Amino acid sequence: MKAPAIAALVIAASAAFGYAGYRYAMHRMMPPDTAATAAASAAPSTSGASVDRKVLYWYDPMVPQQKFDKPGKSPFMDMQLVAKYADEGGGSAGDESKVTISPRVVQNLGIRTAEAKLGSFEPKLEAVGSVGWNERGVAVVQSRSNGFVEKLHARAPLDPVAKGAPLVEIFFPEWAGAQEEFLLLLRQASPETRPLAEAARQRLVLLGMSAEDIAQVERSGKVVARFTLRSPISGVIAELAVREGMTVMAGATLFRIVDLSSVWVTAEVPEAQAAMLVPGSRVEARVPAFPEQVFVGRVGAILPDVNAVTRTVRARVELANPGARLKPGMFATLSLSSGRGKPIVLVPSEALIRTGERSLVIVVEADGRYRQQEVEAGIEMGGSSEIRKGLKPGDKVVLSGQFLLDSEANLRAGLSRMDSPSPAVPAAPAAPALHKGTGVVTGVSAPDGYLELKHDPIASMKWPVMQMGFSVPDKKLLEGLKKGDGVEFEMRGLPNKDGDFVIDRVTRKAGP
Repeated sequence: MKAPAIAALVIAASAAFGYAGYRYAMHRMMPPDTAATAAASAAPSTSGASVDRKVLYWYDPMVPQQKFDKPGKSPFMDMQLVAKYADEGGGSAGDESKVTISPRVVQNLGIRTAEAKLGSFEPKLEAVGSVGWNERGVAVVQSRSNGFVEKLHARAPLDPVAKGAPLVEIFFPEWAGAQEEFLLLLRQASPETRPLAEAARQRLVLLGMSAEDIAQVERSGKVVARFTLRSPISGVIAELAVREGMTVMAGATLFRIVDLSSVWVTAEVPEAQAAMLVPGSRVEARVPAFPEQVFVGRVGAILPDVNAVTRTVRARVELANPGARLKPGMFATLSLSSGRGKPIVLVPSEALIRTGERSLVIVVEADGRYRQQEVEAGIEMGGSSEIRKGLKPGDKVVLSGQFLLDSEANLRAGLSRMDSPSPAVPAAPAAPALHKGTGVVTGVSAPDGYLELKHDPIASMKWPVMQMGFSVPDKKLLEGLKKGDGVEFEMRGLPNKDGDFVIDRVTRKAGP
């Protein structure tokens, strides 16, 4: 056999294998549903149901922007054109933002949904403060007359005392003389001495004797010169100003007793957040000494001054103190609620698609279709977002996979707008999108501007490994390239009028 014949057979075999590989690659690139649709569109209709479906146009799945009036083979790829039916969505303006997804695809995508619900956000404010005495629970024990301290029962500051417990015994000489006069007038009971006896009783009251003490003297008929002062409340001795053997003057403060059933915490709140403080709002406090316990209270008052150094407003918080665990001087962390929460529509924050200019959600309709819905989002807290406009309670939104659905809805809306008539206004040509790739030169012709490559997968084009030819308008890029060179290139996403994909940049890869 002659050499030319052998060469011709080799070339024919190579072309056959290359075509078979290209067809296989195209088949792998097409999704199963698209491949089935392409086959169905190419085959003649054999059922009445198929005849009833209205075909809008035919298109190449690899170049969906280009539409054709009749079926046939794509001029761009070696594959059949696919029919676009009116009932597939995108056929009317009302369906532009709606897509239909099969249950199998929904399961594969792992789409999760949630309902929009009514709820409320109570803005919370975190602050710190220190524990102090509740000044409304302070009692002072004073001497009502001049006297001498004979016995002291409470001997140390901060000692706990119960209500009615003895504090100190004092001898009051002035009380003794007034009692003698009072008893003498009682013994000389007559109509003439009765007014004098009442005047003597009133004198004892003015000297500071209680009604119980006066009644005891009247019943016993004896002078009581030593009196025991008792605690008026339960608490601790915050101030002790008396010792045994001291002489005390009338009006002198002997004890200052504080009730610890409740305490005050002075909270420091930044001036910019002072508007969130509301008297009477709920407060939860924690202290390092008891991290597991939450102390509940209310904002008692907002003090009318601002710290000029720290620029903070002080709020007085009243806390219940069970077991007297909170001690003055402790450091507390406070969580304050404004109490101004109002019912709002809430969705999980992961349902929102934020484009920078607007916020979208994907809504699941009753018939199982999905549509875009523009919303006005408000504040976000605890993984939930406020929806001010666009949704109502009970609407079901997509939590996962919504970006894929949004992309599909945008594509179908774009195709629908291309179908609808529009004024004949010349549009500015869009710059072609460039896709990067790498490969090995299998053929090159600089004068013809032709480059053949065996390229690696191109993810942005969804292309597998293929060997194909490209048009290179800038022929200088091909100078110095030879078969077997590894190259990096950038190509346009759409073919030219001759059906060839165009490379705008190609460089030899560095290295051996």
